[in-house]
Amino acid sequence: MKEILHKTYKFSNSWTGTIIIVLFVIFFIAQAFKIPSGSMKDSLLIGDHLFAKKFAYGVSMPHIPFLEVSIMPWSDKLRLIDGDTPERGDIVIFRPPHNTKQHFVKRCVALPGDELFVADKNLYVHHREGDEWIEKNFDEEDIIVFAEKLWVKNPYMKKHPGIHHDEKILINGQYPMPIFNFAPIRVDEDHYFMMGDNRDHSNDSRFWGAVPYENIEGTPWFIYFSIDEDWEIRWDRIGKTPTDLEAPEYLERAVAERIKKDKDDYGIY
Repeated sequence: MKEILHKTYKFSNSWTGTIIIVLFVIFFIAQAFKIPSGSMKDSLLIGDHLFAKKFAYGVSMPHIPFLEVSIMPWSDKLRLIDGDTPERGDIVIFRPPHNTKQHFVKRCVALPGDELFVADKNLYVHHREGDEWIEKNFDEEDIIVFAEKLWVKNPYMKKHPGIHHDEKILINGQYPMPIFNFAPIRVDEDHYFMMGDNRDHSNDSRFWGAVPYENIEGTPWFIYFSIDEDWEIRWDRIGKTPTDLEAPEYLERAVAERIKKDKDDYGIY
């Protein structure tokens, strides 16, 4: 046993061993990502560097970092092993169906079988569990009746206060209509509807559809580094999980930063 441990130690200290260990961690345990856009403000900010929990939803097909080449290039599969599935309200890292070379970070707002629509920017969800379940789990003031069904208005804003709208964005022909109004749909089996918390500045499922389960890579674990656009380190965000960052003190700072920086920010990203 001692000899085996000694050989393992020597192997791990070799270049080959180090590369194999690093790739194993990246492929199956934790991968580093940087938030490049503001679609998840005020929950995650531009310049947040985070580790993704790769095993949160099963095992996705490993890709060589930076090259985005599958370790099985002869196969177009994006998943090795099925596991848990996203829950409503989870922040999810995934490959969008229209470009599987990219990674997006959005919040899951609807599960397979859920129905949803957007009216005047507000999200309405009819959960697949049905009207009785909705009545038991949501406040009466948040429920409306439409097409003889109960729908919950903005069901995640109370629990996840980083979700917000931009009052500057108005219907004037300059912005895509799915931001304001999106016709009712039912989410397909094994698909998940994703939206950014920065609702009026997010390129998400409203534009390119729900995300297949096999495209899902993981979920943000914790932030290991964060820097703002003025190259100032956000020390208070380091080591924090997305749940930690929903505390009032962090959201207040995020909102203040957004107000300061968003004067000329009208993009959809």
